[in-house]
Amino acid sequence: MKKILCGVCSLLIFGCATTKVSRIAVDETVDLSGYWNDTDSRLVAEAMVSDCLSRPWLSDFINEHGKKPRVIVGTIRNKSAEHIATETFVKDLERELLNSGKVKFVASKTQREEIREERADQQKFEENAKEFFKEKAADFMLQGTINSILDKLGGKTVRYYQIELELINIETNEKVWIGQKKIKKLVKRSKFGL
Repeated sequence: MKKILCGVCSLLIFGCATTKVSRIAVDETVDLSGYWNDTDSRLVAEAMVSDCLSRPWLSDFINEHGKKPRVIVGTIRNKSAEHIATETFVKDLERELLNSGKVKFVASKTQREEIREERADQQKFEENAKEFFKEKAADFMLQGTINSILDKLGGKTVRYYQIELELINIETNEKVWIGQKKIKKLVKRSKFGL
């Protein structure tokens, strides 16, 4: 009888769960699990691009060449133990760089291939087809890694992320900027699901 009563109480407590969905602002900070999320991606991109564009390489390039540098974001490797959508982080970086107005931006390798196909297709049918060999090359490539360390004991977890980015001169292979951003999150979980 006691087991049946416990089972019925469990069903009443857990069986009546409902789902409620609310719309929230996309820039509102919500951190449910402590894992890397959209807020981390956006804040890291903003901070690192701001640091990158405030360094001497930019004014040195403009003074030497008399124009804004062209930049491309290369590979950002996820070396953490969790799944991180690096494409979202890359887009956050691209948006910050381009919208700064301080650099020009070159399309990614995949985008360039699609555009070249379109340009080739235009040659067959369009009077005002865009010409070949007018593409502009990037001067610098931004590359990087996302690493993480997990420290866990009982119901407490510390998630540490270290993001490393490097801006490299494509012609000379010289690194002109190295940036680093760290995030540390303490996640506490109760032993009971209630």
